Amino acid sequence: MKLTIDTEAASLTLEEAGESRTLDLYSKEAFEAISRQWVRVGWNQKYQYNFSWMGRPVIQLPEDMLRMQEAIFEVQPDVIIETGVAHGGSLIFYSSLCKAMEKGRVIGIDIEIRPHNRKAIEAHPLFDRITLIEGSSTAPEVVSQVKALVKPGETVMVILDSNHSYAHVRDELAAYAGMVTPGSYIVATDGIMFDLADVPRGTPEWVEDNPRTAALEFAADNKAFLLQQPAWPFRESDLTENITHWSSAWLKRIG
Repeated sequence: MKLTIDTEAASLTLEEAGESRTLDLYSKEAFEAISRQWVRVGWNQKYQYNFSWMGRPVIQLPEDMLRMQEAIFEVQPDVIIETGVAHGGSLIFYSSLCKAMEKGRVIGIDIEIRPHNRKAIEAHPLFDRITLIEGSSTAPEVVSQVKALVKPGETVMVILDSNHSYAHVRDELAAYAGMVTPGSYIVATDGIMFDLADVPRGTPEWVEDNPRTAALEFAADNKAFLLQQPAWPFRESDLTENITHWSSAWLKRIG
């Protein structure tokens, strides 16, 4: 893809797959093309590694966090299950939303919770709504432990943010989708890897080896789930697409 921006002419020329189009620089289509490349460059520059939530590093795009907040407020889950803990920033973020809503708790799972991260998470004032489980998110004993923490009738949302390989995400989807309640979501994050295979911090295998591929196949095979971005509750523009790392991520349980 080649982008040529002419600010004097207020145009953007987009060359891709042997075709060339000239767009109004201030159009929806130009914004989407520029945003796609911004995400690619931002990934390579580790833009998402520059934020924290209430004292803990949170490795996410700010828009993805805000969209997740919108979905959590809509669904009002009793339990938020997240695979992948890292520094714990996302767990603290979800716990803070639960506290603000006066509803919900968080289960965080990671194959390795490093001691300094565990210590910081457990010392945080919002830890009272968090349960940490160390072990592979797809190990039967870990899945059983998570199931045992969910009470009958509770509303459950699941966020997959651990190993982002196609095989692991497919296994996580198989293991956790059954816990998701109708109207709620299982979210396979970082599917944008499919569009990052040619950036310096990417690898060619990411074209297929990514969460997006897993989510697309899962949706095709499981009619109880619809691959659908949550509707924006507030929108006063003609934009329709998230600026996101979570491409084709949102699997909504409809049955």
